[in-house]
Amino acid sequence: MERNLKNVLVISFGFLLLFTAYGGLQNLQSSLHSEEGLGVASLSVLYAALILSSMFLPPILIKKLGCKWTIAGSMCCYIAFSLGNFHASWYTLIPTSVILGIGGAPLWSAKCTYLTIAGNSYAEKAGKNGKDIINQYFGVFFLIFQSSGIWGNLISSLVFGQASTKVEISDVACCGAHDCMTNTTNTTGSAEPSNSLIYILLGIYTASGVLAVLLIVAFLDQIKSNQAETEKEILETPSFWSTFLATFQHLKDKRQCLLIPLTIYSGLEQGFLSGDYTKAYVTCALGIHYVGYVMICFSAVNSFCSLLFGKISQFTGRKLLFALAAVTNTACIIALLLWKPHAKQLAVFFIFPALWGLSDAIWQTQTNGLYGILFEKHKEAAFANYRLWESLGFVIAFGYSTKLQIYVKLYILLSTLVLCMVMYGALEYLEAKSSPGTPPTTKKEDIGPLTQDTHV
Repeated sequence: MERNLKNVLVISFGFLLLFTAYGGLQNLQSSLHSEEGLGVASLSVLYAALILSSMFLPPILIKKLGCKWTIAGSMCCYIAFSLGNFHASWYTLIPTSVILGIGGAPLWSAKCTYLTIAGNSYAEKAGKNGKDIINQYFGVFFLIFQSSGIWGNLISSLVFGQASTKVEISDVACCGAHDCMTNTTNTTGSAEPSNSLIYILLGIYTASGVLAVLLIVAFLDQIKSNQAETEKEILETPSFWSTFLATFQHLKDKRQCLLIPLTIYSGLEQGFLSGDYTKAYVTCALGIHYVGYVMICFSAVNSFCSLLFGKISQFTGRKLLFALAAVTNTACIIALLLWKPHAKQLAVFFIFPALWGLSDAIWQTQTNGLYGILFEKHKEAAFANYRLWESLGFVIAFGYSTKLQIYVKLYILLSTLVLCMVMYGALEYLEAKSSPGTPPTTKKEDIGPLTQDTHV
């Protein structure tokens, strides 16, 4: 047990170090590299590469390299992205974004495989239920991993907060829903951070990624030879083309088709907050050093609400929670359309990400749970669709980020939200009609390990 727990902690802290760097860097892309939309373009390319990678690469790499070296190698892809930011251009950032996207899917798959093997191995020796041990291991992992959003954003705000040059806000008319589609540094509440501060931040993030790799290489145990059969069973996956076909054959199920708008919306709303809200509202009116603090608020509320709603969903049912998320997001979108941000309204900048975090916690936990319940016999194809459509939402959100004004994006978000709730209502009607008198229940194991696996 002690040895297995040590390996779980090594993986958990490795991911904590890695995503402390990546999470903070992702939230800064739209503000840090705003010229010609380079930052958001890199994120769009990244998620497109992730879609392709997740379809065929994970089982191949894990079989060839094993879980330990797949994790270590994939982490190096994240370090490449940090290095690409040192001299950000279309020739450095786009290729390193592709590299990160390719490494993202094998990283998460190898982590899931390793924890599953470790849990089953210990359960077999101790005579305990494998699912219970696996859920415990994933619980420890996400408890540690979730805090990465806080540390990464805190580092960026503390570093950029060192800027000695402050400027008065001369014009905030270009901030908010009716942004002027200009470089945010022209109207920002603080001067653009100096190159030295940017290099210091990137140096910290790169060092954090390197430490993550060294931690895995030095302290994570290889899977023992007597566990090879277990590993083989877990990794017995169909070929690329059969997986590809199964993913799209699953669309014959009308319930899956009804879930597509909801899944795409999940990517769109996350992309809007990290790509557009941080740039057009926070950086524009307050300065780039506030982006980290605002996103800490989002991460903290999201983590707390994910735990809370996971617990209370058995009492409230998923319909009430989905309704709460829809009403909260709708109110936020309408308010963002009407609000003219100003530095004197500091608290308001934190209220929006807090409410957004509450809604996102519901979209993530309940949508994952819904997929697990509805498609229990075809989980692989169902979650492949989940990864595909949510990643497509990210690609779209970052892809049109520099082409449309903020108010247009907010109307797109609102329209998609209305559509996805209409389709979700139709899905619940079909479910109630097919199984009258049988209330839906959420299986704990369907939600746990899967809630974060689509976040690169």
